[in-house]
Amino acid sequence: MATGFSTRAIHAGQEHDQTSGAIVPPIYQTSTYGQHEVGGTPTYCYSRTGNPSRDALERNIAALENAAHALCFSSGMSAINNVLNLLSAGDHVIACNDLYGGAYRIFTKLYAKLGIEFTFVDATEAASITEAIRPNTRIVWLETPSNPLLRITDIRAGASVARRAGALCVVDNTFATPYLQNPLKLGADIVVHSTTKYLNGHSDVLGGAVVTNSDNLYEKLRFFQNTVGAVPGPQDCFLIQRGIKTLELRMKRHCESARRIAETLTAHPSVEHVYFPGLANHPQHSVAASQMTDFGGIVSFDLRGGLDAAKKFAAHAGIWTLAESLGGVCSLWCHPPTMTHAAVEPEVRRKNGLGDGLIRLSVGLEDVEDLLVDLVAALDAATTIEEQSRETEEVLV
Repeated sequence: MATGFSTRAIHAGQEHDQTSGAIVPPIYQTSTYGQHEVGGTPTYCYSRTGNPSRDALERNIAALENAAHALCFSSGMSAINNVLNLLSAGDHVIACNDLYGGAYRIFTKLYAKLGIEFTFVDATEAASITEAIRPNTRIVWLETPSNPLLRITDIRAGASVARRAGALCVVDNTFATPYLQNPLKLGADIVVHSTTKYLNGHSDVLGGAVVTNSDNLYEKLRFFQNTVGAVPGPQDCFLIQRGIKTLELRMKRHCESARRIAETLTAHPSVEHVYFPGLANHPQHSVAASQMTDFGGIVSFDLRGGLDAAKKFAAHAGIWTLAESLGGVCSLWCHPPTMTHAAVEPEVRRKNGLGDGLIRLSVGLEDVEDLLVDLVAALDAATTIEEQSRETEEVLV
């Protein structure tokens, strides 16, 4: 097999059907399989345990991450849950303090009550991770770029701290994708993906994946996958696989447009701060450049005027759709404080830098000039709200 990324994306795990010659593997829409003998060891027996469509997708994702093993799941959250199944009561996890709200929720609202301890730190500083290490630390959980503030963690440094402590380093690679970043090459033990996002790329399926080079970890995680049963159906696997075939082409366009949009945002008066690792003034720009091939398709920013301005922005966003999720061909935006991170306590959210005016953009594949026109119009409307508020304050004074 050739080593080029798109060649792997199109061909890895995707053998032509030997019966018909079909170049796209069949969708094995079955729940069970006929067996030839009692007590035998068939390749497939039940689709919770294994399905050819899922196997093909798992082999493909493993190839993209330059990994030995991949396991696929029914959602990104079920993939996260699969990794957390490695823990036992009394274990300790260190996690970055700026991470997906669903991950924070399952950490603090489910696994914490089962006796797992969690410490949240500024993972952009390796010293913060080191200071949080305890004798019972089992996992260092990193998300880079982070959701939604696009903070960058030095994966090499974080993995090194984890290794010295005898802990696993887990990296959520959803925002970067295997095209832009390969955490296993940088020292991570496990990589997690929400395949709902860029890998599928069309906002029409849910999925998740866990990737590792460790045979031992793979056997444990595969046991949990089969035991819990949160697996994707064959049609889901087909849709994700179809999306992956164009991942490289899509990511190049996402990155190019996101850079244009980030540069435009920095010059607009209604924008207080822009979060995008491709900007030279991003505090971890050099780290991002050292471990990523480009800077991704997500841009976040603080909108002056807070929640009121965000509501006005929503009314004028045009092509941009207010919606959960990201990574699809359609441009989306969300208000993390009331959407993706609503499960995070307000005081914790604000302490971690998620203000009431925070907007997260998922830059799609539309013509970037059209996206810019709509974005500027929405920002101008939000600026009007902010100016009216300031004028009212001045009158009162």
